Amino acid sequence: MPLLTRIRGPRDLDRLTPAQLDQLAEEIRTFLVDAVSKTGGHLGPNLGVVELTIALHRVFESPRDKILWDTGHQSYVHKLLTGRQDFSRLKMKGGLSGYPSQAESEHDVIENSHASTVLGWADGLAKANEILKKDDHVVAVIGDGALTGGMAWEALNNIAAAKDRPLVIVVNDNERSYAPTIGGLANHLATLRTTDGYERFLARTKEVLEKTPVVGRPLYDTLHGAKKGLKDFIAPQGMFEDLGLKYVGPIDGHDIEALESALARAKRFNGPVIVHCLTEKGRGYRPALEDEADRFHAVGKIHPDTGLPVATAGADWTSVFGEEMVALGKEREDIVAITAAMLQPVGLDKFAQEFPERVFDVGIAEQHGAVSAAGLATGGLHPVFAVYATFLNRAFDQVLMDVALHRCGVTFVLDRAGVTGTDGASHNGMWDMSILQVVPGLRLAAPRDADQVRAQLREAVEVDDAPTVVRFSKGAVGPAVPAVGRVGGMDVLREAGAERPDVLLVSVGALAPMCLEIASLLEKQGISTTVVDPRWVKPVDEQLAPLAARHRVVVTVEDNSRVGGVGSAVSQALRDAGVDVPLRDFGIPPQFLDHASRAEVLTEIGLTAPDIARQVTGLVSQLDGREGFESAPAKAGSGRG
Repeated sequence: MPLLTRIRGPRDLDRLTPAQLDQLAEEIRTFLVDAVSKTGGHLGPNLGVVELTIALHRVFESPRDKILWDTGHQSYVHKLLTGRQDFSRLKMKGGLSGYPSQAESEHDVIENSHASTVLGWADGLAKANEILKKDDHVVAVIGDGALTGGMAWEALNNIAAAKDRPLVIVVNDNERSYAPTIGGLANHLATLRTTDGYERFLARTKEVLEKTPVVGRPLYDTLHGAKKGLKDFIAPQGMFEDLGLKYVGPIDGHDIEALESALARAKRFNGPVIVHCLTEKGRGYRPALEDEADRFHAVGKIHPDTGLPVATAGADWTSVFGEEMVALGKEREDIVAITAAMLQPVGLDKFAQEFPERVFDVGIAEQHGAVSAAGLATGGLHPVFAVYATFLNRAFDQVLMDVALHRCGVTFVLDRAGVTGTDGASHNGMWDMSILQVVPGLRLAAPRDADQVRAQLREAVEVDDAPTVVRFSKGAVGPAVPAVGRVGGMDVLREAGAERPDVLLVSVGALAPMCLEIASLLEKQGISTTVVDPRWVKPVDEQLAPLAARHRVVVTVEDNSRVGGVGSAVSQALRDAGVDVPLRDFGIPPQFLDHASRAEVLTEIGLTAPDIARQVTGLVSQLDGREGFESAPAKAGSGRG
């Protein structure tokens, strides 16, 4: 019987011999390649933490001890060792989440899959243990890429202030976040990787000196007492110890015995300890190791033997943006690009190949990226900061107070906007059109197809006195949705053909095909509908209010939170213009959405053509009834006197 099938919880690991532990590690890697190749998921990061996860669960007693993961995409092995071995529906509705999930297991603590947060969590948990006089251990696992985030260093500053508060920080150092980690911290860790560690040196010295009669032991004690200077000579890890953090490492992250020894020492130390582990992303799977871009950080369905995709999708939104950026770069020397450790995922890899000196990877530091963009703009360039929509949330203050306040011409390109689905609550880009509504002067575009991505990106980079935003969806981009007319800056996608149409349907971004379907369904009910795409949803087009006044009902449909979104902005614009027309806004409810496919999520929240058409039909019917009732003569006994 395979060893993995006998592991129902972490304590089952205690019975295994060193040889069995090595066998288990290989079984886990085989399992991961087989399972993730069928569903897609984060493969490379998990192949790299197999031995580390085994060692963590052998040394610490989860769930009593809290093992925290930053980010949670490296938690698949943790799931396997805590009794979750059905990966058949990974990231699908009803299956395992791609990240830790409190609903799945008592062993999971943090559900947030945004990077650089774990040390703040760990600091708070350790403080709670201290106040409540608990002897539980707190272990925070953070990748070297996540250490480029400013929040991590804010937390370290606080953690180091309490030298007698136990807390174990495991740095999973694989030289990568998505792609190779960049920056000064990465250079420092690289130095540690390539230098013989102090602990190894000291252990060897002790072995030699203890064999030396009379003077050996006193000399060792003196040497050990001078360890700070010696450590700086042997390995420049003073950065951590100068903060007041005990440093252990570097440790071979694929040597279970060495890992257990280091973690056990850290567990016994009554204060904050950093255990620096060197791991290899994609370990044991040749296709991943040969993938220089990101070591199979995240894959779709692949052939397990070759690592090649099972099916090739058509053009996606990201690649359309990436190609247009290259074209813009050739036309304008002032165009520069910024990425937050996600060069390839946001489509800037081709731009980087063409113009390597005009791309800036700031690491997992969206706040810094936004402020740096303001500086670039002030210096005479036009920066394009491409980032996942959900990650722009982290830089809101900088967008508001650094970019917008200073009227800087910076273009933010938001990938994965709206419902993304399978990555779960923290990755849906459903807040950007709400939070950005309050930013004075900011202009926000929501392209409906590939042609509009190209056109609106070009319009955005022409603005040099205010921030602009272009947001688009995840996945394949559909066929072009042609306009049949223009009103102001808005594209008319469908004309009602009636003297006074019933419904003005305001279609936002990629939902245009669905909105046209809604209009067709309404037509079958005898309801005439005009469909417009505002293109730029902030500010609201000045011609929208007069157009709305010529209709009986206004309906907005957006792939964003209903709270404070485009529907709210349109409603306010109509009120300001004195247009008293009933408005119904459709969007995402204010709730965190469980992982499932995009289509399944949209169905669950009622953001589908049949659902919306049915509600709009009811709204128009009520309006017909009220109008007919009010215009009809009063009848005896009707209650109207």
